[in-house]
Amino acid sequence: MSDFNFDAIEKNLEEEYKAIDSLDALEGFRLRYLGRKGIIAQLTSALPNFSLEERKVLGRRINSLKEKIEDFLKAKEAELKEALRLEKAKAVFDPGLPGIVQLRGYLHPITKMIEEICDVFVRMGFSVVEGPEIETEYNNFTGLNIALEHPSRDVFDTFYIKSHILNSKSEKLLLRSHTSPVQVRVMKAKKPPLAVVVPGKVYRPDAVDASHSFMFHQIEGFLVDKKVRFSDLKGVLYHFAKNIFGQKIKMRFRPHYFPFTEPSAEVDISCIICQGRGCSVCSQKGWLEILGCGMIHPQVFRNVGYEPSEVKGFAFGMGVERIVMLKYGINDIRLFFENDLRFLEQF
Repeated sequence: MSDFNFDAIEKNLEEEYKAIDSLDALEGFRLRYLGRKGIIAQLTSALPNFSLEERKVLGRRINSLKEKIEDFLKAKEAELKEALRLEKAKAVFDPGLPGIVQLRGYLHPITKMIEEICDVFVRMGFSVVEGPEIETEYNNFTGLNIALEHPSRDVFDTFYIKSHILNSKSEKLLLRSHTSPVQVRVMKAKKPPLAVVVPGKVYRPDAVDASHSFMFHQIEGFLVDKKVRFSDLKGVLYHFAKNIFGQKIKMRFRPHYFPFTEPSAEVDISCIICQGRGCSVCSQKGWLEILGCGMIHPQVFRNVGYEPSEVKGFAFGMGVERIVMLKYGINDIRLFFENDLRFLEQF
């Protein structure tokens, strides 16, 4: 037992403890005494060299020494941390020091484009109205003169939800496939004159690829009054396109078919990449399709309680993602929904 000089160890322990002046020094002290190769470990490993009675006595002394070291460590750590806190508290604020740079948040490019488009129409006297994303089959199809056999009503083209009892009738509910149902809602609730734009999400069970998504954004617009002509529609859309794509673009209207408008047209602008000369973006055609439009069908007026002989109106609709992709030369719709900051921060 003479190899275990506990008095000398405790004397050195107290002297070293008093000299500790930092957390780094405290860690060195801990390793020296309690580390895997520290003094306590060395004492413990030597115990098998003694008799059973001697080991009992030495074991108690070693445990007592270990507890004393642990108490020292706790006390000194608390003391050093409090000293650091007081030192920081004494630090004088220097207004000349550079501040902590805060990361700026940015609007999503889809949100920015929706606001930009809506602002153009608001300046022309339109009001912005939003509607529910869960719609009735009547508002989404029937009220818009979309026939029962129309392919868009098929379950492969629309997300249907469980049937719902509404006003004592079983109504089919669905995730709206376009923003046009708000046209029915607004006209049922209000009388002309009306000038409304409707931004919002729409849903269709499309396979996701570079140009398709099962959820995307549309902006619907319509105007109803006593004397509205197709030329009024053209003027409104010319103003919109030139404000979004630039004053140099050209436009053309091509005859088309939509169940809820008659006559109907699709609208193209001259390619903003090649200025109409032909490139890969416009498939060498020089033109880019941006929206569909037309004069509101008389049957839609009847469905909402308007008399077609007394009112006229036009409507148009566009995909927001397509507008953004055309304006900024983006070739994959999936980029909008991947939350990649390297992409989003460019806008």
